[in-house]
Amino acid sequence: MIPNPLALIAEITHRCPLHCVYCSNPLELAAVNSELSTEEWIDVLQQAGKLGMLHAHFTGGEPLARPDLTELIAGARAAGLYTNLITSGLGLAETRLQALVEAGLDHIQLSFQDSREDSANWIAGAKAHAHKIELSRIIRRHKIAFTVNLVIHRQNIDHLEEMISFIEQLAPERMEIAHTQYYGWALENRAALLPTRVQLEKTVEAVSAAEKRLSGRIRIDSVAPDYYARYPKACMGGWGHRLMLINPSGKVLPCHAAEVIPGLEFENVREQTLEFIWQQSSSFQRFRGEEWMPEPCRSCDRRTEDFGGCRCQALLLAGDAAATDPACSLAPAHHIVEAALVAANSSAAVSQLVPVVSFVQLQQRAGTLWSYRTNPE
Repeated sequence: MIPNPLALIAEITHRCPLHCVYCSNPLELAAVNSELSTEEWIDVLQQAGKLGMLHAHFTGGEPLARPDLTELIAGARAAGLYTNLITSGLGLAETRLQALVEAGLDHIQLSFQDSREDSANWIAGAKAHAHKIELSRIIRRHKIAFTVNLVIHRQNIDHLEEMISFIEQLAPERMEIAHTQYYGWALENRAALLPTRVQLEKTVEAVSAAEKRLSGRIRIDSVAPDYYARYPKACMGGWGHRLMLINPSGKVLPCHAAEVIPGLEFENVREQTLEFIWQQSSSFQRFRGEEWMPEPCRSCDRRTEDFGGCRCQALLLAGDAAATDPACSLAPAHHIVEAALVAANSSAAVSQLVPVVSFVQLQQRAGTLWSYRTNPE
């Protein structure tokens, strides 16, 4: 039997006050009336603890849209899980943060879109930047671990050094600098988000310099764009190897984008236990191990490191979820990625972004509007 998973990614809602141009969430969102109840989530968390999982990552959408988040954090703590809140910060005031910490919150990961307020608000589609800065100061008054996440792309990458200095002033323990991953709306906007090779080279230099300067004070994790990598990333640590993701309506997935793959039926926690799904479901076994692999993956020395790359990216780019990830330089369909890079590095590169669905449309698609104090525009 395969070892039990290490972490649960709890996608507790798809409601969100932002509509970031790089959002990789599914284009079809789960409706509010389909969301798991408080009791159902707490049962899931208890199952996760019994399976030997170590972490529960609360995400969305925006997890703060759930009024029962404090109860869910307490449920995770009771199940023996380390709790991490992945958030935009909108909807989080000091009193609510205090309640979350008292309930058992161990770590908070706060997203920023830029160091410049106008740009950050434009990318996020909401007047959120000033609130995030103030929230960072509040977070530092509590005994919880603090990570700042920054997604970089063509629209902000040219002032990365400025953004690193900005994040440094927020005093997190950890800084995550992540290039956009091209799923969902990010794939729709890839032509305007994919950086040039020159931009990437400058980024590598800036991150390296910051790592040396901040060593011992702030840990920097940098996630490179796999379009420029020689080999693909080991998506989610391998399909069905380390993690389980549960979407708002209770479907259990190997990764957040897995539902784009046709022909796969994903079990629901309302009908099956996490243990059964992990060990026996056809969806988790479909791309687990090596038997499914085509050449050149099957005979590649790296097959136990990158597992053939991302199954969702293989589908989105090559039209076949069982193909070698086109991001791999050895993939038969690597020419697709090469063409995207040629376009990104050409003088005629696209700079205009495809408008992301508006805040109101996103909430209507999810089934309801979510009111909060900072109204996006």
